[in-house]
Amino acid sequence: MSKSPRSSGAAGQIRIIGGQWRGRKLPVPDSAGLRPTTDRVRETLFNWLAPDIQEARCLDCFAGSGALGLEALSRYAASATLLEMERSVAQQLSQNLQTLRSTQGNVVQTNTLQWLSQPGEPFDVVFVDPPFRKGLLLETLTLLENNGWLAENALIYVESEVEHGTPVAPANWDLYREKIAGQVAYRLYQRQQETHDVA
Repeated sequence: MSKSPRSSGAAGQIRIIGGQWRGRKLPVPDSAGLRPTTDRVRETLFNWLAPDIQEARCLDCFAGSGALGLEALSRYAASATLLEMERSVAQQLSQNLQTLRSTQGNVVQTNTLQWLSQPGEPFDVVFVDPPFRKGLLLETLTLLENNGWLAENALIYVESEVEHGTPVAPANWDLYREKIAGQVAYRLYQRQQETHDVA
């Protein structure tokens, strides 16, 4: 009801803020609940990731606009797998990768929780920015840890609602960085290799 009648406009694009495609603007479809990570938050996040992003294998769990996965590729990540459930959004992501002539990006149209329920392959950097107020965060973090999706010292970025407090992360994840911007809390965790024996 309150949505703007315009189908495009300033909100209908993202801008890559660093790396080989710096300044490139890419279209984002008009989709309910799509909430691209702001430039300011992305800039902070990729400053945190600067020593680790090059040659990293990245997973963007709720890709949406693709702001995080595409930014990683712009900064010379080895690869990025972008998971997106909505068909029109996934198609736009694929088109944006073609526009950028990127062969390192891969879009999978899927339900993220179902995809993560399978046995996984390890990623170095994982972005977890689920739609807010859908109760998806805890299960996503648990599946990532339990099903083999994380490299030994993987970095996991988590974006969540401030009102829900600090998410319950697996015990072997150390909180590395944390900031709040308005109603959004964003955190970077580093996974530690578990050294204790499980009885």
